[in-house]
Amino acid sequence: MTIKVGVIGAGNIGADHVTRLASQVVGSAVAAVFDVDAARAEQVAAGAGAVARSSALEVIEDPGVDAVLIASPGELHAEQVLACIAAGKPVLCEKPLATTAADCLKVLDAEVAAGRRWIQVGFMRRYDPGYQVVKNTIDDGTVGEALLAHMVHRNATVPGSFTSEMAMTDSVIHEIDTTRWLFGQEIVRTTVVATKPSPLAAAHLRDPQIVLLELAGGGVVTVEVFVTCQYGYDVRCEVVGSTGVVALENPTANALVTGGRRIEAVPADWRVRFGATYLTELQEWITGLRAGVVGGPSAWDGYAATAVAESAVASLETGEPVAVGLVERPGLYT
Repeated sequence: MTIKVGVIGAGNIGADHVTRLASQVVGSAVAAVFDVDAARAEQVAAGAGAVARSSALEVIEDPGVDAVLIASPGELHAEQVLACIAAGKPVLCEKPLATTAADCLKVLDAEVAAGRRWIQVGFMRRYDPGYQVVKNTIDDGTVGEALLAHMVHRNATVPGSFTSEMAMTDSVIHEIDTTRWLFGQEIVRTTVVATKPSPLAAAHLRDPQIVLLELAGGGVVTVEVFVTCQYGYDVRCEVVGSTGVVALENPTANALVTGGRRIEAVPADWRVRFGATYLTELQEWITGLRAGVVGGPSAWDGYAATAVAESAVASLETGEPVAVGLVERPGLYT
C-alpha cells in the first residue's frame, strides 16, 4: 500500500520533505504540492512526479491525496489542520501546531469531536537516536531520579527579520517539547533571564537568552538559546539524575588530531544535524498510516508547547516568572 501525500509549503523544509517522501521513505509517494510561489511549487512537484495545485485547500481536498504534510508558515497551520480534519485526512504538521494556544485549542476541540487522532506534530527530536538514548536512560532509572537538565540551542546566524520573541516560538519550542517528553511532565512556569548581548547580534535582537522551565514535579531545566553564535549549529542536552548524568553532545562524523590539537566538525545548520532524524520521522509516520495508526507527538503536545512558548514570551517582556495555564487534558490524549 502506498500513501499518497500532499505537501503544503515548498520552502526549504517542505522541499526536503518532498524529496524524502518521493525517493527515500518506503511506502509513500508525493501526489500534489502547493506553495504561494507557483513557480517553486511547479519545480518541486515536477521533481517528485507530482502535480502543483493552486491552493492549500485543493491539496487537502484532492481525492488522489491520502495524507497531508504541512510545511507552510506557522500562522497558517491552524486553518489548514482544521481543513484536514474536516476532510478526514491525516496530517503531519510542522511545528508549531498553531501560533497561539487559543488556536491550538480550536484544533484540539475539532480532533476530539472527530473522535480519533488525525494529527502528528513535527517535533522530530523525539526520533533522534541521541535524544532517544537520553530518554531511555531516564526511563530505565540508570541515572536514578531525573532532577534537572541543561540544554543548549545555538544557530550560527538568523535572518534579519528574526526577533527576540521568535527565539522562544521558533527555537526554544523544540527544547520545550523535548523537556516535556524526556521528563514525562508538564511545564508549569517559565522565566526568561537577561544576559549580556552579543555585539554581533542585530540591535533589535536580544541574544543570547536563558530560559528557566519549571516542571510540575519540581524539576528545573535551563535552556541557553543563542541564535547568532557564528560558529555553527550546536544542540546539546544534559540530564542530571540522583545517581548519574546522561549527556547528548553535538555529534560529529570525524575528528582531526594534529599539532597538539583535536579538531571536530560542527554542523553548519539544522539540515545537516537532523537530516537523518527527519527521514526517520517521516518513515514512522508513513508506516503508521499504512497500519491505520496516527502516532508521534500529538495535537496535545503541540498545544502544550505553544502555551509554554507564550508564557516565555510574556516573561521576556516583563522579566518575571510567568505561569503556564493548560486546560484539562482530553481523554483522547491520555
